[in-house]
Amino acid sequence: MKVLLAGGGTAGHINPALAIAGYIKEKEPDAQILFIGNRDGMEQTLVKKAGFDIESIVISGFKRNFKPQSIVHNIKTVSRVFTSSAKAKKIIAQFAPDICIGTGGYVSGPVVRTAVNMGIPAIIHEQNAFPGVTTKMLSKKVNKVMLAVEDAKKHLEQGVDFVVTGNPIREEILKVDKAQAREALGLDERPVILSFGGSLGARCINEAVADLVVRSAKDQKFQHIHAYGQQGTWFPQLLEEKGVKIDEYKNLDIRQYIDDMPLCLAACDLVVSRAGAITLSEIQAKGKPAVLIPSPYVAENHQFHNAMALVDKNAASLIEEKDLNGEKLINAVDAMVSDSNLLKEYSNNAQSMAIIDASQRIYDIVKEIVK
Repeated sequence: MKVLLAGGGTAGHINPALAIAGYIKEKEPDAQILFIGNRDGMEQTLVKKAGFDIESIVISGFKRNFKPQSIVHNIKTVSRVFTSSAKAKKIIAQFAPDICIGTGGYVSGPVVRTAVNMGIPAIIHEQNAFPGVTTKMLSKKVNKVMLAVEDAKKHLEQGVDFVVTGNPIREEILKVDKAQAREALGLDERPVILSFGGSLGARCINEAVADLVVRSAKDQKFQHIHAYGQQGTWFPQLLEEKGVKIDEYKNLDIRQYIDDMPLCLAACDLVVSRAGAITLSEIQAKGKPAVLIPSPYVAENHQFHNAMALVDKNAASLIEEKDLNGEKLINAVDAMVSDSNLLKEYSNNAQSMAIIDASQRIYDIVKEIVK
């Protein structure tokens, strides 16, 4: 089987594609897999690191304002739509895939559209509760639209052939249990808070979490793991200004990145984070209650819709960024962690939403369509 995958721009589009590719390879070691990515996208690094071949096109999105630089950018984008489609056609003709799978991002549009026009079966996977522009544009052209959450279907046109598959979950996330994780991280029986604001580090989350960390340092009630991200290198200094030197408190684990997320997620009792689709799928898979702070800066405000899918099921609480401060965050955390019944209810509700066999579901659809 020859499989072409297109997705990029953010890890939220790339990692599902890598998970799908990895699962197909696991099931069929002889399968030939090729990615098409944006020439300057982060997929170039991630796909090669995962051991897959990748070809490149150049594509960009439209800016939704009339500033001079945006107008110039949009003119270039129009030109790239045509050139990227021509390049995609050449790559597809040479590779001759049995199926094309799009996982979102600007690069997905011209590749999947070109594949469809060439008569190649195609499917798309939508990670978010509010489908992106690419998904909406292609939804009636492809053989199947695979949705991560049921809520997404209400945003699609009637007549779209869809199926709920969930988001692919990393095997290492599923395998680690709480006791193992706590022992590996040197944690005791006190509640564990895990907080992060993405790889860059959202300033608003860092500032609010600082007050929670300071409180935890003083009363020792919680153990706290926090990642402040690439742009949050000022965070330890902020804590010092608030009277907390992190090296002096054994209940604090403050770092720039979390590179052992399977352990940290398994060990914690509550997550404080953005509402990216893959993060939420992993939270659900582990049955973790959460305080979600959606990013208002993403396309179609999709993180808000992602968060509300959990909030509506009593699986998480939500603080919008415009309302976020240290006091509100502390109150939200205390309200959940201090009530064991509420924590258990949220945990059970989150886990009931989880789809942990998404990779198998997607593989089954691929095989059905190829056959």
